Amino acid sequence: MEQCNMPKCQRCHVGDLLPLSDFGSQGASIMYKAWVCTNPECGYNIKIRNGDIYINEPIMNGANNSRSRQNIAN
Repeated sequence: MEQCNMPKCQRCHVGDLLPLSDFGSQGASIMYKAWVCTNPECGYNIKIRNGDIYINEPIMNGANNSRSRQNIAN
């Protein structure tokens, strides 16, 4: 099994940056749309949205999203 090392967070130097993927509005897969630090005390994140780069937006807990709860209930 190949070991994959993620880059260290340049903000806290403790956590690693994990890549996150998503789907675009047309349903196409978007690889590495965001990177988030694994250190919960740091919270550093960088995201791409509509070609713009956003740094350190608030991180929301998806479990609190009513849409997520609705999808789980169905």
